[in-house]
Amino acid sequence: MNPYDIVLLIHILLFCYWLGGDIGVFYSSQFVVDSQLSRETRMTAAKIMLGCDLIPKICMSLMLTVGGILAHYLGVQHDPWQFVGIILLGPIWLTMVLVLHYYHNARYIPTLTKIDYIFRWIMIAVIATSCVYAYNSGSLDQAPWLTLKLLGFGFLIFCGLMIRINLKEFSVTYAKMLQDSHDDSDNQKMVRSLKKVKPWVVIIWLVLILEAYVGIAKPLFI
Repeated sequence: MNPYDIVLLIHILLFCYWLGGDIGVFYSSQFVVDSQLSRETRMTAAKIMLGCDLIPKICMSLMLTVGGILAHYLGVQHDPWQFVGIILLGPIWLTMVLVLHYYHNARYIPTLTKIDYIFRWIMIAVIATSCVYAYNSGSLDQAPWLTLKLLGFGFLIFCGLMIRINLKEFSVTYAKMLQDSHDDSDNQKMVRSLKKVKPWVVIIWLVLILEAYVGIAKPLFI
């Protein structure tokens, strides 16, 4: 296998584990909100859900870096500072994801959570701006489908932020469940929160499939 094949394989694996992991998270969440189950069973389901949730987050954090390297092999030219930024983005984003997951009780986590939230909005703005620049400058004329993939990725980040916003009730109630201080009204809040999230989750699945199609078909009409 040459370097391009290796990077392409990683790109495919990131897509598969992102979509598969996301489906696993949503499926296991149904057991977390099931008030007919015992608290111990629901807590076990929650551990499975949170463990699975790390996989899509890892895949998202690395996708732009891997995609940028693939674009380089396809002949898309980047300025040196842009390519360095693309290479560094994945490890930096991945580090933030892992710290938030494994050190969630550390004192600095609330601050890092806010940084992560702002960082994702900045990424959306940067992606949108870069697509406008690419369109005006013609830098992606040889691969116009990459513009659609970039916009799709930016929209995926936005969907993730909408999920985060709508999961606030779920998170608060889950914290009560950890302390065994939740009641029926809290259960209803969890169910309601999950219903708000469901449309965004389905949209993510559909956009990921669209992204995969664009990567395969490479349409030139964009």
